Amino acid sequence: MRRALTAAAALVTAAALATGCDTGGANEAAPAPSATATPATSPSDAPTASPSASASPSETPTTAPAPKPQKLKSGAKGEKVVALQRRLTELGYWNGKPDGNFGSQTQQAVFALQKAAGLGRDGVVGPKTQKALDRGVRPEAKSTSGRVIEINKKRQLLMLVTDGEVTEVFNTSTGSNQHYEQEGRTYLADTPSGKFRVSRQIDGWRNAPLGLLWRPKYFNGGIAVHGANSVPPYPASHGCARLSISAMNYLWTNDKIPLKTKVWVY
Repeated sequence: MRRALTAAAALVTAAALATGCDTGGANEAAPAPSATATPATSPSDAPTASPSASASPSETPTTAPAPKPQKLKSGAKGEKVVALQRRLTELGYWNGKPDGNFGSQTQQAVFALQKAAGLGRDGVVGPKTQKALDRGVRPEAKSTSGRVIEINKKRQLLMLVTDGEVTEVFNTSTGSNQHYEQEGRTYLADTPSGKFRVSRQIDGWRNAPLGLLWRPKYFNGGIAVHGANSVPPYPASHGCARLSISAMNYLWTNDKIPLKTKVWVY
């Protein structure tokens, strides 16, 4: 009985150590495939016209229902999109430079805003999301001093924090908490909570055993903040914190997450 318990404990320990996006030990960057992020598809919500009926002379005319307010979503263009992008930037939701095109970067920022506001995560700016914009909804930090990367697993947000102030917010996707198999063993795809530091990094693609990681910043064994071509608004990774390719490039170019940066996961 004692031998069986010892063997089981060893197996659990080995599984915990192996959990993460990158279970390999190589630090070389792989040849770079296309780094073009594919924007998520937003549900169509164009208003449908109400059928009209001709009123007879004896009937009292009825007032036509007011048209539903126009929503902004992926594919929209124009000054309203520029205003949206500027407002998102003003509140700290990173979405690049305002260009009037509602693309994947803007959609990622809208995801982040909706998460912070506790709204449905469809990437569409409807009345509720617009109200959150107007109110200036922003997430709050837990740390109070120094430069810290905070990863809020409940909200699925990654935040850059300086002395307790959230400076920039990103949509992220952490561990799915689903079981997966690798080399005949079963592991849990979770992102462990705790306080860590960025310990190593790769400036390029890392062809890890569980998939491609773009410019990863490792903070807990094989778990890293890294770019990915798919960053849905829900937990979907093997344990890493995914960001969009463009967001990861921004963080690297501006040295926002240097080595030894504190990383809080909660």
